[in-house]
Amino acid sequence: MRLLNWTMVASPQARLMNPSESEHHLLGWNVPPEELIHIPEHWLRYKEPEVSMHLLLGIIYIGFTFMSLSGNGLVLWIFSTSKCLRTASNMFVVNLAFCDFVMMLKAPVFIYNSFHKGYALGHLGCQIFAFMGTISGIGGGMTNACIAYDRYTTITRPFDGKLSRTKALIMILMVWIYTVPWLTLPLTEIWGRFAPEGYLTSCTFDYLTNTFDNRLFVGSIFTFSYVMPMSMIIYFYSQIVSKVFSHEKALRDQAKKMNVDSLRSNQQQHNQSAELRIAKAAITICSLFVASWTPYAVLALIGAFGDQSLLTPGVTMIPACCCKLVACIDPYVYAISHPKYRQELQRRLPWLAIREESSDTQSSATESSAVPPQQNAATT
Repeated sequence: MRLLNWTMVASPQARLMNPSESEHHLLGWNVPPEELIHIPEHWLRYKEPEVSMHLLLGIIYIGFTFMSLSGNGLVLWIFSTSKCLRTASNMFVVNLAFCDFVMMLKAPVFIYNSFHKGYALGHLGCQIFAFMGTISGIGGGMTNACIAYDRYTTITRPFDGKLSRTKALIMILMVWIYTVPWLTLPLTEIWGRFAPEGYLTSCTFDYLTNTFDNRLFVGSIFTFSYVMPMSMIIYFYSQIVSKVFSHEKALRDQAKKMNVDSLRSNQQQHNQSAELRIAKAAITICSLFVASWTPYAVLALIGAFGDQSLLTPGVTMIPACCCKLVACIDPYVYAISHPKYRQELQRRLPWLAIREESSDTQSSATESSAVPPQQNAATT
């Protein structure tokens, strides 16, 4: 059953200051009365933005959509069809690309609303937009945590830390099982709800309704969908950095004792270089996740527990754009940093003019290429 203040219709004064002067329109002035019950009254107090602002955001989202769908589409195609990239670790890459793809697959709702200056697609469009945003946001966050774990086990335990395809598949299934409750509960309004925000052109979970149940929902989704993956990412990558530094120090000390420049062979250095590029790509993508979702997390906390007057429609559109931007950047990070992916792009799409050295000694996808102990002893 819906809470009372969720279904309370805003007064006409909250929608239009002066019907004869369009420049005095407030947000929601052109929304049918039956749709007003779905809009938090907080937004209806603000003046409608200039038409140019709606058009600018619509054009920005068109650019985001093209970048994301083309970039992530290439990642899905290459990683799914290339034998050399069908590894357990790259299953997480495919899952993240899928989440980013879905993130911008919902953009036509926003673009249509922007070009029609508001809540044009109504409650149904809002629910579709928020549903897809929740899938991609939470699914992407937990997938980033899985990528961090995979990098952690591969780098800190190179001989026995490699994930099997079965384990990777189980982890991906767990990601989706984990995500489902956070999108079905607000969708069905059992706990929380999806509602428009900002200029009423985008939708997310309602972080403005001042009830205990809604604040508890916001606190819970903040903890389980932001704090948990963030903590895992920070922990695993800090352990990687610590392990790498200690390992490098040990090698330098041993080389000094043996009066040699390095204990690594040329092949080992080449393999390490490839793995380092892949690790950098993973760290960059996870850093992008942190940078893009932190403003949105702060915004939700302010809405639920802080001073809501700080959340003007224009201010709330900035974190929303940041979240979409990361879905556009992720695939290009791989295009720059992932050796095997670049080789496949070079082979299949030569007109992209990608120049990547092909070598049988390069490490495959995101798996470790540690040299066996016998070979290591021979080369040192």
